[in-house]
Amino acid sequence: MVKELTLNIPTDYSGITLKKWLELQKELENYSDNEQAMNALILYHLCGLDVEWVDKLDIQSYNLLTNELNGFLNNTKLPLQKIINIDGIEYGFEPNLSQMTYGAFVDITKFEVFTIDKNWSKIMNILYRPIVKKQGDMYTIKPYEIDEDDSKWLSVGMDIHFGALFFFVNLSIDLLNSILKSTMETEVPPNIKSILERSGKLIPQYMNSPWETLLNTEK
Repeated sequence: MVKELTLNIPTDYSGITLKKWLELQKELENYSDNEQAMNALILYHLCGLDVEWVDKLDIQSYNLLTNELNGFLNNTKLPLQKIINIDGIEYGFEPNLSQMTYGAFVDITKFEVFTIDKNWSKIMNILYRPIVKKQGDMYTIKPYEIDEDDSKWLSVGMDIHFGALFFFVNLSIDLLNSILKSTMETEVPPNIKSILERSGKLIPQYMNSPWETLLNTEK
């Protein structure tokens, strides 16, 4: 008896929510040494294919699925989207980071790692706030105040999240390059040198494609 399967295959990161991404990452941590299990988990979380059916797929269907995903998962360097809409409300990205309030800055920096993990929705809740005034490309957002409800970000697509993350990654790289260039002919204080060395190790971690961690389709 032939069983028909209906799958929802995302064609870009907008089809993958933060909630789904975090759930996948959490499960993959337990199977990092089992490629077959990782493949099955990716297809289950991203396409809705039950794990029990992965081994039953013919090679053509399997390659079709993985190639479709591979078409966009290798690219996480997405542009920052300054204005987004969630449930009919427009949210704007912090328009002037140099004038960010001290409270917002402190609340962001309390997280040891600036990456997409369980705390990411809290960071997005600080960076994006409701727009109170808008004219053309210019806008003003609601003054910062602690908002404990960050659940709305779990349903937002990963295109938005990666866009925000890589905005800071690129900003960090530009800043690091500028600092290194300006200090090439001068003696760097020990504490600054330590910070630069740490930054140099962190940036490549941000730049790694999650697809290399999730699934290597070339094997």
